[in-house]
Amino acid sequence: MELYSEIPVVETIKKRTSVRTYNEKSLLSGEIKEKLSRFSSLLKGPFGKSSRFEIIESDIARRDANVRLGTYGVIRGAETYVVAAVKKGEKDLEEFGYIFESFILYATSLGLGTCWLGGTFKKSEFSKAIGQKDDEILPCISPLGFPGGRRSLLESTMRFSVGSDKRKSWKELFFQRGFHKALTAAEAGKYVIPLEMVRLAPSASNKQPWRILQDESVYHFYLQHTKGYAKPLGYDIQRVDLGIAMSHFEHTARELGISGKWLHIPPQDVSVPSDTEYIISWREG
Repeated sequence: MELYSEIPVVETIKKRTSVRTYNEKSLLSGEIKEKLSRFSSLLKGPFGKSSRFEIIESDIARRDANVRLGTYGVIRGAETYVVAAVKKGEKDLEEFGYIFESFILYATSLGLGTCWLGGTFKKSEFSKAIGQKDDEILPCISPLGFPGGRRSLLESTMRFSVGSDKRKSWKELFFQRGFHKALTAAEAGKYVIPLEMVRLAPSASNKQPWRILQDESVYHFYLQHTKGYAKPLGYDIQRVDLGIAMSHFEHTARELGISGKWLHIPPQDVSVPSDTEYIISWREG
C-alpha cells in the first residue's frame, strides 16, 4: 500500500499547528480510531526499525492500567493520546521522528489536533500504559482530539516563548556543494516545495536544527546540535527533529512525483561547521 496517497501532504503541512487546548466533549469516533490504527500499522521508517503505535484514552488507562496520564498542565481537555515506541538501535530517534510525524500529518488530514510533547508529560505513566519494553524508546507523545477553539493564556505564552510562528530563512538552512554557499529557491528547481515543507517542519523550541546540502540530484541531511540542549531530557531530541524533516521532505517529494531513496553517502571534501553532524542523504532515482 502506498501511504503517501493517504495524505494531501503540502496542504496538511501548511495547516498543521500545535494544539494544546481541546474540546473535552469530542471523543474520537470508532471510524477515526480504525483509520488511525490501520495507517499506523502500515507505517515504515527509512531506517527499518520495528515500531508500534497505541492510542490511549485516559479513562481507560486509569481503569485498566492503574496509571494517571499527565502533561503538567500543558495540554487541556484532551482525553486521547497517541504513543509510539521504536526498537532501540542506531538512528532510532531519527526513525521515531519520521514515523511519528507521518502519523501526525495523517491525523491532521482527518481534522484532528495534535501537539508534539517531548519533556512535558509523565513519561513513566505513559510507558506503563503501553507496556514499554526494555529494548524500546518512547521519547515523545501527542494528544489527539478536536481543537477547543480559543487558545489558553498558557498556550499563547508558550507559542510566543518558542517562536512557533517564526521560521529560519532559506539561506540559514539550505546550501549547495558546501556550507559556504546558500541554496536559493530558484536553484532548487523541482525540490523547492519539498525544501520549503522542511522549513515549515516543527522542532523542539523551534530550533530547526536540520541543515541540507545539495549536490546535483543528492540532498545530504545534517544535524546542527544546540550545545547542552539534550541534557535535561536525557536524550537528543534534535535527532527526532531531523527525522521530522526527513518525513516532510520525502512525503512532499513523492506527492510531486519525485522518486528517490535514503542512503548513507556522506559527501567528501566538505568543510562541516562545528557541532554539525552528517546523518543521511536522499538520492533521486
